Amino acid sequence: MLNSVLSFGIRGIEGFCVRVEADISDGMPMFELVGYLSGEVREARERVRTALKNSGYDFPVKRITLNLSPGNIRKHGTGYDLPMAVAILAAMGEIKNDRLADTIILGELMLNSDVSAINGVLPMVIKARSMGIRRCIVPYDNAAEGAMADDVTIIGVRNLKEAVEYLNGEGTSLVYTAQHFPKDISCGTGDCDLKYVKGQRAARRGLEIAAGGMHNMLMIGAPGAGKSMLAKCIPTILPPLEKEEALEVSSIYSVAGLLKNSSSLMKERPFVTPHHTVTDVAMTGGGLHPRPGSISLSHRGVLFLDEMAEFSRYTLEVLRQPLEDRKITVTRNYGTYIYPADFMLVGTMNPCPCGAYPNLSKCTCTEPQRRRYLNRLSRPLLDRMDICVDVEALDYESMMDDSFAESSDSVRKRVTSAHEIQKNRFEDTGILFNSQMGTDDIRKYCVLKDDVRLWFAEALKSMDISARSYSRVLKVARTVADLDGKDDIEKKHLCEALQLNNSNIFG
Repeated sequence: MLNSVLSFGIRGIEGFCVRVEADISDGMPMFELVGYLSGEVREARERVRTALKNSGYDFPVKRITLNLSPGNIRKHGTGYDLPMAVAILAAMGEIKNDRLADTIILGELMLNSDVSAINGVLPMVIKARSMGIRRCIVPYDNAAEGAMADDVTIIGVRNLKEAVEYLNGEGTSLVYTAQHFPKDISCGTGDCDLKYVKGQRAARRGLEIAAGGMHNMLMIGAPGAGKSMLAKCIPTILPPLEKEEALEVSSIYSVAGLLKNSSSLMKERPFVTPHHTVTDVAMTGGGLHPRPGSISLSHRGVLFLDEMAEFSRYTLEVLRQPLEDRKITVTRNYGTYIYPADFMLVGTMNPCPCGAYPNLSKCTCTEPQRRRYLNRLSRPLLDRMDICVDVEALDYESMMDDSFAESSDSVRKRVTSAHEIQKNRFEDTGILFNSQMGTDDIRKYCVLKDDVRLWFAEALKSMDISARSYSRVLKVARTVADLDGKDDIEKKHLCEALQLNNSNIFG
C-alpha cells in the first residue's frame, strides 16, 4: 500500500517541502531509503525500525520503500525520522489519512520512540505557512519556537504514540498558538553602558552616528584606550528588533542551533565577536552540511572584529562582497546556499605594531613598519568603512574622574528617533538605513542647497577625496542631520562627516 506525508528540510535558512512516500508491498523483506540522502538520513532506517517496535507496532516483514521527494535536492539532518515512521504506519493502515494532507511533520526519533528536538523548526514553519499549510507536528521541545509564526497551529509531541493519537483524533497533545510580541522592549545594558566610558568625546559621537545610520566603523587607538569597551556598548544604544526582523534573525539562529531560548524570539540585535584566528569558512558559513557563519549570525546587528589587523588577509577580504550585496552565497557540490548578511561592521586596531604612535617618545616602530601594519587592511575594505575615529589614550585626570557621562539609554533615544526618520523616508524602497543608499538614492535624499554645495565642493578639492569617499561622506552627513532632527543637510553636518572620513588617517 502506498501513502505519503509532508515534511520539510532546510536549504540555506529557508525551508523546502519534502514529501515522504512509503510503499509496502509483497516480496523479499527489506527496508530501502531513496531520494538523494545524506548519511544521517540513511541511518534513520534503524532508528525508525526500533522506535516502531518499542511503540508496540509490529514492523512489517515485507518490502518497504521510502522515497523523499524531490530527488534533486540533498537532504540532511535527523528531522525526517518522525515523518518516515508516520508514513509507514499510514501505509500499514494504523493512521487515518484525512489529516495527513495538510499537516507537516518534523522530528528525530530515539530508539525508545521519544521525539527529540531538531534545528531549523522556525524557518520551516514560516515556509509552510507561506504555502498555505496551517498545522505542524513538531517535537515538544520545539513547539514554542514554532509558535513564533502567526496563523499556524503547532502540535508538540513527546513521542511517536502522541503523534499517532493526534492524527487519529484521539490525542490530547498540547497545541501552541502564536505568541505575543511586545512592542516596548527594555534592552538591558549591564556593565556595558556609555556612562562608564570616561572621556572619548569624539569616539562616543562617532559611535552614535554609526548606530544612527548603521554605518560601518573603524576605531584606531593605543592599547587600553577603551576601543573594545566602546564597541561593546553599541548593542546598548541600538533599538531592539521589530517583529519581522526578529523572525528573520531567530530563523538564522534556529538553523545554526544557537537559539538560546526556544520559547521566545530574539529581540535584541546580535553582537558577534569572532576571534582573530577564525577561518574564512567559519566567517562566511558553509562546511560539509552548510550552516550560517559569523557574517550571517550578525544579520540585523553588529559584527565586531577586535584587533582587525590581526585577522588573516583572506578572511578580511571575504567581507567585501557581503558588505556590498548584504547576502552571502555559498556554493558546494550539493547545491548553492544563500544566507542573509545585512550587518554593521565595527573594527578596532592599533595605530602601529607597538601601539604607542603618535607618542614618538614611546613608539619603537619605523614609518615603513607602521605603514605596512596599516596596509593590512586593503583599500577596497577601507572604502566600505563609513566612519573612522581616533581613540586617544586617557590622561590621568580623566581616569580619576568619578562622574558619569551620558548614559546609553539617553543616546538610544536619539538613535531610535533617527531610525524612525529613516524608516519613514525609505518606506516601500527596500532600504532600512542611510548606509544602504545607492547612487540614485544619494541623489534623491542627500540634496544640498546651493550655498552648502559650493562650500562642500571647495572642501572636497582641498582634501582630495575620491568619488567613493564622496558618497560615504554624504551618507554619514544624512545620518548626522537625522540625529539633529533636520530635513536639510547643513554645513555643520557635512563638516562632521568629513572629520569622520578615514582618508584623514589612511590618506
